[in-house]
Amino acid sequence: MFGVKKILVGTAAVAGVGAFVFGRDVCSYVRTGANTVRESIKREVPVEFQIERAKEMVKQLTPEIHRSLHAIATEEVNVEQLQKSIAKRSADMDGQQEAILSLSGDLKSGSTRLTYSGRNYSVKEVQKDLAERFNRFKVAEDTLDRERDVLQAKEKSLTANRQKLEGMLSARKDLEVEIERLQARLQSVQAAETMSNLQFDDSALNRAKSLVAEINKELDVRERILDAEGNFTGLIPVETKSVAPQDIAEQVQKYFGKDQDAAKAAATVASHESED
Repeated sequence: MFGVKKILVGTAAVAGVGAFVFGRDVCSYVRTGANTVRESIKREVPVEFQIERAKEMVKQLTPEIHRSLHAIATEEVNVEQLQKSIAKRSADMDGQQEAILSLSGDLKSGSTRLTYSGRNYSVKEVQKDLAERFNRFKVAEDTLDRERDVLQAKEKSLTANRQKLEGMLSARKDLEVEIERLQARLQSVQAAETMSNLQFDDSALNRAKSLVAEINKELDVRERILDAEGNFTGLIPVETKSVAPQDIAEQVQKYFGKDQDAAKAAATVASHESED
């Protein structure tokens, strides 16, 4: 009891300080603060939890749908029974109408004694019976009209309830599909976030690339060596030994002698031109 009093006193003190500081605007500040706190809490709730919460809310629609189905089924039975009752009452009234018209016709015939099923009745007895039948007929007709009005109202209500149920079923299906889409979007976003936060250690990949490059280089060198060795070894000696001509010296003197004569002639011409 003492603890409750302390809480009440503390709350009153806080409210008094707030009223002193903010004046008449204290209620506005309180509402704004409460809304801010509420929105902050909502932002902290994980999306996964919100989706599960939405699924649970959709599941909670199922009992209400079942109750609506039961109510509609009960109303359908009531409507069918009322339709049968109205049909039977209408048929009975058709028979009563025929009897009333028959008695009325007999009274109009002017007969003083009327016979029905082998028994004679006076005009007054027939008039009394006709009056009772006619009154009952009017009451029954009024009752039948009321029942028809009730049937029309029930049928209208049943149609509205069916439409409401169909709307609930359609809305539930739409919500289920939308929740599945949200689930798929969440998984896609989570996958993207995982890939963006994933750090690859590419050092092993770079070492593997370097090793492959070294192996390619080594194979290239060995292939070059094999090609070079093939050009100098393992060949069939089909070449014949060449023999130097006996006048090789004269050929050389003659080949290079032409160049020397041309050089001397060019030098002579140049000297003459300089003297002139």
